[in-house]
Amino acid sequence: SSHIRPSLQLGLADHAEPAGLSSNSDKMGRMYGHGKGMASSALPYRRKPPTWVKMKTEDVCDHICKLAKKGLTPSQIGVTLRDSFGIPQVRNVTGNKILRILKTNGLAPTLPEDLYFLIKKAVSIRKHLDKNRKDKDSKFR
Repeated sequence: SSHIRPSLQLGLADHAEPAGLSSNSDKMGRMYGHGKGMASSALPYRRKPPTWVKMKTEDVCDHICKLAKKGLTPSQIGVTLRDSFGIPQVRNVTGNKILRILKTNGLAPTLPEDLYFLIKKAVSIRKHLDKNRKDKDSKFR
């Protein structure tokens, strides 16, 4: 057992610094890379739709219902509306979120989208482990 994982090795230099100075080990970061993972999208402060959005609320709701009938998930609907129709935030234009609009029209999915994808991931890992029994790494991932 000469191999020790890098994440478990403790160096004395990390703990020997004065209290005022901070080291790189203060913040959690990527295991393989230098990123600290603080990037995220920032929503605008104004809650009104931008002046260049010319679509009416009813049109947006109709588009949402059409896309849901095609089988798209709420997040896919939001991406499609953003990229194809130029609607940055559905909630600002309509006053409701996409899922609420789908619920009022009876088109909401039975399972929440995030739960569905977690179940799907678990099923695929289980299927993988049935084929590859010795793969302990994916078992605990």
